[in-house]
Order: sequence, then C-alpha cells, then structure tokens
Amino acid sequence: MVTDSEDVFDYIVVGAGTSGCVLTERLSAAGHSVCTLEAGPRDTNPLIHIPAGYIKNIYSKTLTWNFQSEPGPGVNNRSFSLPQGRVLGGSSSINGLNYVRGQSVDYDNWAAAGNPGWSYQDVLPYFRRSERRLGNPDPKYRGTEGELPISDLDWHNPVSDALIDAAVAIGIPRNPDHNGATQEGVGFFQRTIHRGKRVSAARAFLSKAKRRPNVSIRTHAQCTSIIIENDVARGVRYIQGGPGGMSRTVRARREVLLTAGALNTPKLLQLSGLGPADVLRAAGIAVLRDIQGVGANLRDHYAVRMVSRIHGAPTINAKVQGPALAVQVARWLVGLPSPLAISPSLVHIFTRSDPSLDRPDLEFACAPASFREGVVGLLDKHPGLTLGVWQERPESLGHVRVKSSDVFQAPSIQPNYLTDERDQKALLGGMRIARKLFRAPPLARYVEAETSPKPELEGDDELLAFAREKGTTVYHMIGTARMGPRDRPDSVVDHELRFHGIENLRVCDASIMPSMPSANTNASTLMIAEKAADMILGRQASP
Repeated sequence: MVTDSEDVFDYIVVGAGTSGCVLTERLSAAGHSVCTLEAGPRDTNPLIHIPAGYIKNIYSKTLTWNFQSEPGPGVNNRSFSLPQGRVLGGSSSINGLNYVRGQSVDYDNWAAAGNPGWSYQDVLPYFRRSERRLGNPDPKYRGTEGELPISDLDWHNPVSDALIDAAVAIGIPRNPDHNGATQEGVGFFQRTIHRGKRVSAARAFLSKAKRRPNVSIRTHAQCTSIIIENDVARGVRYIQGGPGGMSRTVRARREVLLTAGALNTPKLLQLSGLGPADVLRAAGIAVLRDIQGVGANLRDHYAVRMVSRIHGAPTINAKVQGPALAVQVARWLVGLPSPLAISPSLVHIFTRSDPSLDRPDLEFACAPASFREGVVGLLDKHPGLTLGVWQERPESLGHVRVKSSDVFQAPSIQPNYLTDERDQKALLGGMRIARKLFRAPPLARYVEAETSPKPELEGDDELLAFAREKGTTVYHMIGTARMGPRDRPDSVVDHELRFHGIENLRVCDASIMPSMPSANTNASTLMIAEKAADMILGRQASP
C-alpha cells in the first residue's frame, strides 16, 4: 500500500449515513472543519431517488454492505441478508422511507436506565428540529422548519382504504398522526418523500454542508482503525479505493465521531482494540480495552409477512408489471401520483398483541401488493395484499464480532431472532390479528384466499413454526454500543455519547440505543444526531 501524508480537521465523522450527514451539517455550520469518511460511493444512482427503487436497492452489491447473519437457533438455523447503506446517505438512501418516531415512554425508559437528558420531553425538540412536516401539523409535536420534508401519502387504493376500515371494525382506532400525541391506531404512513422523490439524509443535510470550504467529504474511504494515544482518540486510518488502495491518515483536533451504524461501528471499535478481550484475541487483535458491551445488545425487528390473494380491485401488482409500468413511469415523470413514488408499506397499524397490555407492542406495515412467499420485491402476477407484523420492542439479544484483523472481512452477526419467549408470544398475537383483519367484513369482500400462511394453519405451534421458517429481518439493527452508566458492564458510552475510558471519541448512531424504540429506526437516529451535535457544541435545544 502507498501511504499519504496526514491532514487535520476539528472533527472526523466516520460514516456518511443518517447521523453522519446531520453531524457534518450542524458542526460545519457552526464554523468547525469536518472530514466525513464514507466507504461507499456518491449517491448518483438514479434508483436511489425513485422511491420504488427501494426493492432493487436493498439487494444492490454497490449501495449496501451485503452483510449476512449467522444461522439462527430461533429461526430454523436460517441466515439472512442484512443490507446496510454503503453510499452517501447510508441506509436513508436505500430504506423503506417511512418516518416513525416511536412512543414517548421508549425515551422515558432510556432516561430511567441511567441516561439523563434522554426523556421524551428532552428529545422531542430534536425530533422537531430536523423535520419539515408538510400539511397542518400540531406544532407541539411536529417541526415545520427543518431540512427533512415529511409528507403524507398521495396515492390511494381501495384495498388500503378497506384495510383501514377493517382495523376500525375490530376495535383499532383511526390515528391521523402516529408521530403526534399518541402512536396507537391505524392510518397511512408518513414518508421522507417530496415531489415524488426520496429525500435522504444526504439530500437534506449533506447537500448544504458539502458547499462549505470547511468540509471534506471522502467517498470510497474504508476506515481501518481509530488512532488512540494515551487513551485519547487522535484520528483514524483509512484505505481509499478498496483492497489494495492508498492508506491514509486523518487527525482530529477535537473529536472522532463514529456514525457507521450498528454493525460497522462495533466492528471498527473492535478492530481498534476496544471490545471483548476474548473476541479480539481470537481475531488476532491486540486488546487496548476489554469492553464487553462493544458488539453486544444487538436487537432487530423480525417480521412475518402474511399474504392474501385479492379480487375485485387492482393492486400494485397490476400497476407496475408489463405495459402498465410505462403508464406509471409517465405519471411519475410529470409529477402525478404513482406507485413509483410511494413507500413499500402504505398502511400502519400500531396495536397490542394482548388487550391487557398498557401500550402497543406490535407494528403492522401493510401494502396493497402480493409478494411471493412474503419476500419484498418479488411481486406475484396476481393482485394481492401483504400484512407485515413485528414485535415493536424485541427482547431477543444478539451480537456483532470481528472474525479477523482484516478490515475487508465481514464480522460475525448473530441477531438471535425469536430466542426470547416474549417475542414469540407477541408475534403470535400479531399473526392472529392479521387473520382477523383479512376476515373483517370491510376487507373480506376483497380477499379471495389467504395464501401465506394457509388458513388451515391454526394452532400456536403451527403458526410459530411458520414464523420461524418464513419470517425475516426488517433491517432495524440497533444497540451494539449501548448508552448507559459506566458501572453497568454492558455500557459503552455515557449519556453524552462519550466512549467510556477514551477521550475525544463519541458514538452518535443507532448503536447507542439502550433498547429498541417502538418504531422504524431512521427517525430516532436523526434525533440522536441532532442531540449529539448540541452536546458537542455545548448547546441546549429550544423547547
């Protein structure tokens, strides 16, 4: 490898995903010099910006990390593709576009776990700061002046409307704003789509920052280790251009900020000698600090997608296949509502797997489209409806562990899906609610047949066996650099996201979440970055 000379910035941001884009914008706007390193390319692929491109992008070999989980004991020893964004904007450039904050008690529980400043009232201003909620939002809960537009669905389908009516018929209330006063209920998802195009964190935040002379954005830059001298983070080493590329070093006057995501952040920490000693030694890495929490506490949403064949109404299946696709492309090009400009899931349902619970524990993400075997992106030829459901706050815990000191070797990733009985019980409740929805009169008139699972699968054991065999990830990995008090053995960072025992090093992404919010994770990650920026700059949010 060729070694280049060092350069110096106030802050180094490792990873230009959701958090990295926000931090680059906020810190550079405050006058600091920022070097942002991204292992992937620029976001020039046109499919990134077409919302329907999601079903191609999550399988992309150039835009994602193509991680694979280890065979899971709770899912019949199956392994799963775990695509994480590897492009400017990170996963916000390839995700399902739905914007969901979660329940207020999620964040109150973070604070109660020894993290002062993270209650719902503390974090609400940071949710509001980044968003530009379109329409007529409640200003108590929603922001209207941020960079990220949050829009309502503008393409409707009779099957989606019937599903909402079916939910009401079985006792689930309508909710016009699942990010407002309460989450529980049924309605249409809000999305990071504006004028028919995806608005990623790169488009919303990095597009402003990159025009400043104090910002250097470096793509195809894979970080190999954090430079730590006398327990102080001084910079990072990275390779420009992939295996065999140029080895470079960049130093930080102030701090190194890790925003590489819940899989790559613990990997980089472990490569730098910060992690469980036994894992590091097995990988041939010198142990700088034995920190058991690095790579532990991995959580992810595990979904079952239940599918019915539809008659009496067209669904997305008929709209985007064959000659009909050309019509939808034309509509999208002239700015008319089109299934090319929607998120993969249109209808949300937040409800309780058991009526005795004090709050919702299930999220349904529903689409008037039939996916073969419940796999997103593989459309059936016939009309259909898919109801995806998952336990909102999974208790099954996994881990991320490096296998060697080779930065280009993927880590071992074991989510341990469905190993906790509480997750199994909640998911069974969700599957039974899906059955009720299919059979409720407003929707039943459209349902020709329940195709996956077949209706003859009725018992708990049969349905759980189906969930183990057919369920899959929702790509919401969190928790692998857990925020918590220093005296808690599995904590990695403190309540200001400072790495325990190493100065000038912070983790500012979904890795720090102590537990899963009741939500898709992008909105919470935006909030974390906004709050991190204020803590770094010594500012307080306005209420």
